[in-house]
Amino acid sequence: MPMTSQTAISMKQVDVLFGPAKQQPQALQLLDNGKSREEILEQTGIVLGVADASLDVPAGSISVLMGLSGSGKSSLLRCVNGLNTVTRGVLEVTTRDGVVNVSTCKGRELRQLRRNNLAMVFQQFALLPWASVRENIGFGLSVRGESDAAIRQQVDAQLELVSLQAWADKPIHTLSGGMQQRVGLARAFATDADILLMDEPFSALDPLIREHLQDELLELQSRLKKTILFVSHDLDEALKLGNQISIMDGGRIVQTGTANDIVFSSKTDYVSRFVANINPLSVLTADAIMQPLEQVGDHFEHAESGMIIRQEADGKTRVSYRGVECEVRTIDELSEQEQAPEELAEQRPQTVHGVRPEMMVNSLLKLAAGSEYPILVQNGDGISCGLIRDSDILMALHSR
Repeated sequence: MPMTSQTAISMKQVDVLFGPAKQQPQALQLLDNGKSREEILEQTGIVLGVADASLDVPAGSISVLMGLSGSGKSSLLRCVNGLNTVTRGVLEVTTRDGVVNVSTCKGRELRQLRRNNLAMVFQQFALLPWASVRENIGFGLSVRGESDAAIRQQVDAQLELVSLQAWADKPIHTLSGGMQQRVGLARAFATDADILLMDEPFSALDPLIREHLQDELLELQSRLKKTILFVSHDLDEALKLGNQISIMDGGRIVQTGTANDIVFSSKTDYVSRFVANINPLSVLTADAIMQPLEQVGDHFEHAESGMIIRQEADGKTRVSYRGVECEVRTIDELSEQEQAPEELAEQRPQTVHGVRPEMMVNSLLKLAAGSEYPILVQNGDGISCGLIRDSDILMALHSR
């Protein structure tokens, strides 16, 4: 069931302090006076976990909290399900039944929120070592008091979702690390929670397994549209997964934005240094480098290139490029990544490739190598919104 609000998690000026309650008012005063983490610790013995964090997480998105060890990302994540207490500020979660203020709720209300609306995936799997795969996946449903029949039905669905049907009754210790983490994902999905909290879930895995699970998560998310708050210290992972990325330093959120915003429009020297060595091919997307089309009457055009685009009533796109009528071939990003440049070059001429705005530039390079025509950018409704020439790709890479 979709959430009714566009914002699933809302944080407003959240502070998190660890230490004796009687020292916390003094620590907050020092924080308000601009004192550093180290100064607050020295004068009060209080550890500043999070300072003045404000963030809205859109429903159905993957929002990544990114930072080095000790930056406050896990401390902030754990506030969402009440594992850490919000010392000051407001943290609200939108559920199917309304908005819950996690910063003040406790007892039965907090337990209900955890059981029905939130699920968590941990770095070290946090599975039951004595239980089978099936029992681990169904654990949250058991705690919630679901019937045996309902648990079996839901667990079977999740086993299929993560392709572990053959391992259903195996002891958890017989599975590899990557498979155990898939059990952790299945357990989180089994509760049908709208919001998943993922605390560096892949960081303990080998690089190839980690990359595979990242791909699996993106594929699952494309179908399930959960709201995911994901903690990572790996910038490549954050850029790959995050619809929205928040960089944290010293307990503070220093910048929030898309991958393009973070890499190409850094707001602080810290963020600039953080992203300095990122390969632009892993970040740049079609919408970041395209030339916008101009609407002229009933058609769109890019006068400099000589391309004219008409959206017909039957839903088809008609393209004329320098007086030549061209066929538009819509490219699916995944299938495109599997094609070699030489295969693209063999495609018949007079074909303009239509791509989604989120297609990565490394895929666009292969398309450009196989066609003499510009690439057409189309939104999710198939409406043309931009055009990419070879020179646009080269200039984008050169300027970065």
